[in-house]
Amino acid sequence: MQTESHTPSPGFDALDRRLLSALALDGRASFSRIAAVLGVSDQTVARRYRRLCAEGGLRVVVMRDAHRLGEDQWMLRVRCAPDSAPAIAEALAKRPDTSWVGLASGGTEVLCMTRPRSSGDHDDLLLGKLPRTPSVVEIRAHQMLHRFYGGAQSWVSKLGALTAAETEALRPRHEPAPDHVRIAPEDEPLLAALERDGRAGYPELQRATGLTESAARRRLAALLASGAVFVDSECDPGIFGHPVSALLWITAAPSALHSVGQALAGHPGIAHASAATGPCNIIASVLARNTADLYAYLSGPLGQLEGVRHVDTTVFLRRIKQLTYRERGSGPRR
Repeated sequence: MQTESHTPSPGFDALDRRLLSALALDGRASFSRIAAVLGVSDQTVARRYRRLCAEGGLRVVVMRDAHRLGEDQWMLRVRCAPDSAPAIAEALAKRPDTSWVGLASGGTEVLCMTRPRSSGDHDDLLLGKLPRTPSVVEIRAHQMLHRFYGGAQSWVSKLGALTAAETEALRPRHEPAPDHVRIAPEDEPLLAALERDGRAGYPELQRATGLTESAARRRLAALLASGAVFVDSECDPGIFGHPVSALLWITAAPSALHSVGQALAGHPGIAHASAATGPCNIIASVLARNTADLYAYLSGPLGQLEGVRHVDTTVFLRRIKQLTYRERGSGPRR
């Protein structure tokens, strides 16, 4: 996939790409710190941030890392009648155990990543609610086994918008990580606030948790250092010239599974790649400038990987949920 030219949508430019790249490195970095590294004023960074939220779909949230926590993740392919797919997708998006939901296959398929907090949640969804939902024709569930790219690794970093020196200056410095990664029950109010707004200030976190500001700061720092959580950001990739997104269901030879996954992680258009159970053994998401660009990737870098036996491509029609669910008509948070 060609990446030399990243043409932004009208109204967005190189500085916006640099700001997004800075947030991908440290989503909680202050505007003043970002401004100092990018060589612009605090007011410029704040103004650009607000416009990206309002017009580019930017959101910054804290996410639990299911891979690091040893929790299950499942990719669901729900085939349904066309007139029911949007309603089913919206219902799935409202569930707290789904991390993203999209419509694909011309509106006849709902794709959903789910992170059940317990076996009961998993059984309730796969054995209870979905099978009893009218117009659901078929459900395929793929358990994620190993992540090659994604999580705290953001596709935005592949844009190459920052220099090595800028990247190093913006990279957060965490204390040494503890040996055991876990989220304690008393962390839940803190994470609930940060899952709504990853840039929430410490006074706001104090009000949400009852902790002192210093205690909230220390606990968040410990969770970030452990890898139990990470700060993630989302935006519409179309504003930077990548409006086409697709899910790739890849079958690789078992002996080539790891090498194919590692190669995918290095491809510029790949936003996420994981080994999975099911008929295919790798699931990956790819972003492209247009359908010709997607074809060039499928027939070139992907098709030429040794060990790839089969690829099924599903193009997204519409994203319903990415990091968090946003009610239609609701405005962006700060």
